[in-house]
Amino acid sequence: MALTYRTAGESHGPALIALVEGLPAGLPLRPEDVDDDLARRQLGYGRGGRMKIERDRVQVQSGLRHGRTLGSPLALMIPNLDFPNWAADRMAVWEPAAEVDAITLPRPGHADLAGMQKYETDDLRNILERASARETAARVAAGGVAKALLRRYGMEVRSHVVRVGAEAVDLRDDLALEDFAEVDESPVRCLDPDASARMRAAIKTAGQSHDTLGGVFEVWAFGVLPGLGSHVTGESRLDARIGEAFLGIQAIKGVEVGAGFHLGTVPGSQAHDEIFWDEGHGYHRRTNRSGGLEGGMTHGAPVVVRAVMKPISTLSRPLASVDVATKEARAAFKERSDICAVPAAAVIGEAALAFVLARALLEKFGGDSIAHLDAAVERYRAVLARS
Repeated sequence: MALTYRTAGESHGPALIALVEGLPAGLPLRPEDVDDDLARRQLGYGRGGRMKIERDRVQVQSGLRHGRTLGSPLALMIPNLDFPNWAADRMAVWEPAAEVDAITLPRPGHADLAGMQKYETDDLRNILERASARETAARVAAGGVAKALLRRYGMEVRSHVVRVGAEAVDLRDDLALEDFAEVDESPVRCLDPDASARMRAAIKTAGQSHDTLGGVFEVWAFGVLPGLGSHVTGESRLDARIGEAFLGIQAIKGVEVGAGFHLGTVPGSQAHDEIFWDEGHGYHRRTNRSGGLEGGMTHGAPVVVRAVMKPISTLSRPLASVDVATKEARAAFKERSDICAVPAAAVIGEAALAFVLARALLEKFGGDSIAHLDAAVERYRAVLARS
């Protein structure tokens, strides 16, 4: 069975749920494998008031016994602590205690209007509750499980912010795992202290102007085994899967691997990573313009993915819209929101990349149990050592 996950839940509903299927039996898991990333997702300068309410912690509903997976579906639940404030009326599961007014002012840049047309509803809350990025807490939970699997085989996934609005850092292809040791100490999760201060100032200015900011983040995966993914079909190429996973995150509008779009501006002699070999080190490259992928497969260098997040669609000074009930020109609906969520999006990106790599790992090595997987990976490492 392929490694997959599905999420369920609404932003202000009872809970968010991630159902992970295809895990081998016997994978050790600890609460902090998931909870630490859930907490990191809630950090970042520019987050809104919701983060003061929620304290995301996972509750395992099935698939785990005595801290080890059973091989059956792993059901992860994250309660919404704000739900009791909405349970009687706006988000009542059954009949509301009182009549609830429909929300009819769609926000530009959000799923509101297209969703209302698609599902023939006159209340955009039916759309915004599921379209909300609050859903990504469930994705981060699934990603935490994937990270635990990767970590067993020496693979680690990290992220950092490289741009907020107009403020940016120079991109590097030589970062090491230890460079990320204190990234969460930065209020915007930027590795450069000076740039971090400028980014924070930009977010503060945007908030004072009743505006929002987007930006760019990078996700790095270290220690990745070569040969994950395939060149055989388009959908089995890891580049394609990574693009799908990242573009499926709310507000992500572009993705590049390695040097990405820059490769279209240079000749081939400056675009590719030359191959070297020496005793004890084996095959290696001295550059990583490819972002760790060639022909849809990992080649042993860190996998590097960059994504751009557009500014948050909900503004405290709303943009122009049209009331779908009356067709009158009105300001868009306003609900509490973030000024900037790029640092949180980077953590979600970690989960996305981790799950793609974990799925590729299991496709290559298989095994119904961790013992089977351990043995297969060990045999492959022995083959690599002889090549």
